[in-house]
Amino acid sequence: MSERPGMGDVEYTYTRGMDEGAVDERLAGAETGVLALAVGDDAYAIPVAFHREGERVYFRLAVHEGSEKAASLESTARAAFVVYDTAPPDDSWSIVLRGPIRPAERDLDDATINALFTPLRVFDESIESIEPTVYELAIETVTGRTT
Repeated sequence: MSERPGMGDVEYTYTRGMDEGAVDERLAGAETGVLALAVGDDAYAIPVAFHREGERVYFRLAVHEGSEKAASLESTARAAFVVYDTAPPDDSWSIVLRGPIRPAERDLDDATINALFTPLRVFDESIESIEPTVYELAIETVTGRTT
């Protein structure tokens, strides 16, 4: 790899921070994002449906005993959640929410879960082995960027 000053001929677009209103608007219009967890030095990230209420984000997850997801949820004290979108050629935004994650304290019945989240995606698992569980992330930090 050759040494060159600065960006050279690499294309780029400047970004700027998003204010609270822009963050709220983008999150209200989104249904999915990527939840990042970890077990020690081993990262684990999954696409998930979410619902935001104030300073909390709720995730409805399909968790089964002994899974990598279950282990990651148990060992992660502070998670990151990324919501983003792009509209070429140069319109894009991303929001990173960080905070502690745990099983939700509020009890949601099946009808409420169905109203708040997109349908659960099941991958090669028996329905009987899956326990839909709602987790909550208490938002401590928010970083929003847009072009």
